[in-house]
Amino acid sequence: MQFGIFLAPFHRLGDNPTLAIARDIEMIEHLDRLGYDEAWIGEHHSAGWETIASPELIIAAAAERTKTIRLGSGVTSLPYHHPFLVAQRFVQLDHMTRGRVMLGCGPGALVSDAYMLGIEPSTQRRRMDESLEAIMALLACDGPVTRKTDWFEMHEARLHLKPYSDPHFPIAVASTLTPAGPAVAGKHGVGILSLGAGMPGGPSGLPGQWKIAEEAAAANGKTISRRDWRMVMNVHVAETDEQALADVRVGERLETVTYFEDALGRPPGRSQDPLTDGVQAGTTLVGSPETVARGIENLVEKSEGGFGGFLFRAHDWANREQTWRSYELFARWVMPRFQQSLETVRGSHEWAVANRKTIFSPNVEALRKAFTDAGKAVPEAFAARASGARDV
Repeated sequence: MQFGIFLAPFHRLGDNPTLAIARDIEMIEHLDRLGYDEAWIGEHHSAGWETIASPELIIAAAAERTKTIRLGSGVTSLPYHHPFLVAQRFVQLDHMTRGRVMLGCGPGALVSDAYMLGIEPSTQRRRMDESLEAIMALLACDGPVTRKTDWFEMHEARLHLKPYSDPHFPIAVASTLTPAGPAVAGKHGVGILSLGAGMPGGPSGLPGQWKIAEEAAAANGKTISRRDWRMVMNVHVAETDEQALADVRVGERLETVTYFEDALGRPPGRSQDPLTDGVQAGTTLVGSPETVARGIENLVEKSEGGFGGFLFRAHDWANREQTWRSYELFARWVMPRFQQSLETVRGSHEWAVANRKTIFSPNVEALRKAFTDAGKAVPEAFAARASGARDV
């Protein structure tokens, strides 16, 4: 399983935006050092919290400061851009990052963004599909591409550069709870970013989402892989469940009320304690490494077949030190359980424990003999251990 973050970002109103952007890039550097696989950076233009307007700029800056972590847009709102320019920018980033860039696609999450651009919300999902179809045709590099829709045109368009990656960089479509995201992903044979996994009822809806994607892929002569299916959830890890909940309780309420309810106009949740309810339902993973690992295992089971990636929905629920500690604890104690990196270590330990009497007893005798061969008295501790070893 691959691990990373989905960095919208979510920064508290009143936080210095200049420092927040710098901190986002610094955090990606930290994740690179910890061995995380990828970071997806969002695009938003209003409402005050999600303050990155161009994921491409963050990707370019972070690429110069990191070594291995892959960097994607999470997501590029395709109806806001001409598809030819999206393709061109990401091909250039593909070269600049030596193949570490990814393109995340979506219709645009904030109605306020679409309103300022004069885009009718009812057209956004159709436009995303039309744009992605054009982008895929351009990336194929098998001839000029001509398209005409009610919002963009291309006349014998072709890419200036061929993608650095073969055949092109990874592409994924964002999905919440509607069929639109999986259907578009399946139609074009690309990955899925399941943001709906962290919503009420999200885990139980995962098999249906995957079925939609598979049916769309089959209908369009494409294939899709669960390895390219990523889950996005709220996560925070501390040494104990109690500490983890204490770290995030105030910040979670601030974000929920100030942003999602006040700014975005979403109806307030009926629950008086949505954080605890989300943890109990498995849609929010806050707790010790063991608790969070069990939550991912439960999500794998609910998906009825598994998935290839798990992403933190990056947030400012906790302070900087607690947040960075959360990522470190996850990398140390959770990631290895899903990456097959512990089997040989655990196997070697179990082998040594099971065979310690036959393996280590001769070594104790050899140490004792080294003293006697040198004409030296055997230290009392060695003599006692050697006697015990012979008794075994």
